[in-house]
Amino acid sequence: MISSALRNILENKLGINISSVLLPNDNIDMQRWAVVACDQYTSEPEYWNDIDKFVQDKPSTLRMIFPEAFLDTEDENEKSLRISKINETMESYIKNGVFKELKDSVILVERTFRNGHTLHGIVFSVDLEKYDYSKGSQSLIRATEGTIIERLPPRIRIRERAPLELPHIMLLIDDKEKSVIEPLVQKSSQLQPAYSFELMKDSGSIKGWVVDQETDIENMANALLKLADADAFKERYNINDQLGVLLFAVGDGNHSLATAKACWENLKKTLPAHELINHPARYALVEVVNLHDSGLVFEPIHRVVFNIDAESLINAYLSYYKEKGCNAYAVFGNERPASDGHVIKFVTSDKTGYLVVECPVYNLDVGTLQNFLDYYLKSNKNASIDYVHGDDVTERLGKQPGNIGFFLSPMDKNELFRTVILEGALPRKTFSMGEASEKRFYLEARRIR
Repeated sequence: MISSALRNILENKLGINISSVLLPNDNIDMQRWAVVACDQYTSEPEYWNDIDKFVQDKPSTLRMIFPEAFLDTEDENEKSLRISKINETMESYIKNGVFKELKDSVILVERTFRNGHTLHGIVFSVDLEKYDYSKGSQSLIRATEGTIIERLPPRIRIRERAPLELPHIMLLIDDKEKSVIEPLVQKSSQLQPAYSFELMKDSGSIKGWVVDQETDIENMANALLKLADADAFKERYNINDQLGVLLFAVGDGNHSLATAKACWENLKKTLPAHELINHPARYALVEVVNLHDSGLVFEPIHRVVFNIDAESLINAYLSYYKEKGCNAYAVFGNERPASDGHVIKFVTSDKTGYLVVECPVYNLDVGTLQNFLDYYLKSNKNASIDYVHGDDVTERLGKQPGNIGFFLSPMDKNELFRTVILEGALPRKTFSMGEASEKRFYLEARRIR
C-alpha cells in the first residue's frame, strides 16, 4: 500500500496510476499467452495463421486482439463476429480466474532480443486527461507522429465494449542521466519475479519483476518529477516559456493510445461527476522506455505500394515535386547517386533505382515520400499501401508484379524530443522502435470497465 501523498504526486503531477495490473496466473503457458503487437506483419497473414496453430485452445492474448492483417480482408459481419468473440473471451478469462491482480505495483520489464541485446521498461497506467494527440498539443503526454482519425473507428469498436485492455503502447522518456528505470534494473535481483520465458517465433525472451515497495516507487516518481520540472525542461531543450513540458512521447502504439483517448472522451459524456476522477477507462496501460537505453534502436519504416503501374507512379512523383519547384529526377541501378537532397531507393518487379528531390520542401525524407503517397493514393483508389519493417520484406513485396517498395533512412533518436517539442508530430510511420519481432508482446492487462 502506498501513501496518499505519493499517490497524489503520481496521479496529479505525473499522470501515473499504479492501482491495478493483471498478470496471467501461474498455471498459464506463457509462451502461448504472449503475442506480438497486432499492427505487425500486416502484409503477412501467414504469420498470424502460424500463431493460431501454435496457440491452439490454450489461453492466449491472441484471442483478445484483432490482428490488423485481417482488418481489410474480412467483411463487416466477420469483423463484428471477431470483435464479439474478443469481448466474450475477455469475460471468460476474468470469470475463470486466468488473471491474478497486483495492486499498487509497477512492472519492471527486461526484453532480450534474438541478437542478444536487451531493452528495459516499466509498466504502469497513464492519465488520458494528460494526453492530447491534436496538432500543436502542449500536453504532458504527446504523439510523435500524425494521428490518422480515419484509422480509429475499427479500434474504437474493439475497445468501447471491452472489459480489459492489453497494451502494446510504448512511451519514451528523455532521461540521459538514466535516473528513472536503470536504478530499478540494478536492484532487480532484490525484486519479486513476475515472469520469465522464451517468446514464440524465435523472438527472444522476456523477464518481469514486481516493483511494489514505496521507497522504489517514490524514487522513480522523484526522478520523473525532475524530468518534468518546467525550468529544467526549458534549459534542457533551450526553449521559451510558451512551450509546455513533454514528459512522455509516444514511441509505439500511437493509434492505440488515441483510441483509448477517444473512448474515454465518449464515455465521459455519460458519467456523473464523481466517477470522472477514478474511472478505470480514464487510464491506459503502457510500457515506458528510456530513449537512451542502448537496446533501443530506431529502425526506418519502409513503404510498399500495391496494385499500381510503377512507371506511372514514378513519373507522378517527379511531376509532383517539379511543380513544387524542386529538382526531381530518377536514377536507375544499384549505385546511390550523390546528392544533398532526399534520395529514396525503390524496387519494382524489373527495376531498382533512386528517386532524388533536391532542395526538398520537407525536413525528412519520410515527409517527402509520405506527402506524395498521400496525394497519389487519393486519386488512385485501386492502389493501397503498407508500412513494413526490414529490407528483406520490402524487397520481397516490392518485387512482386504491380508493386513498388521504398526504402527510407533511419532517424537519429536523439533528435526526437526536440523535434516534437519545436515542430510537433512527425510524418506518420517515421521510425520504428526495432524490427517487427522486437515489438512489444501483449502480456499484462488491466480492467477498463
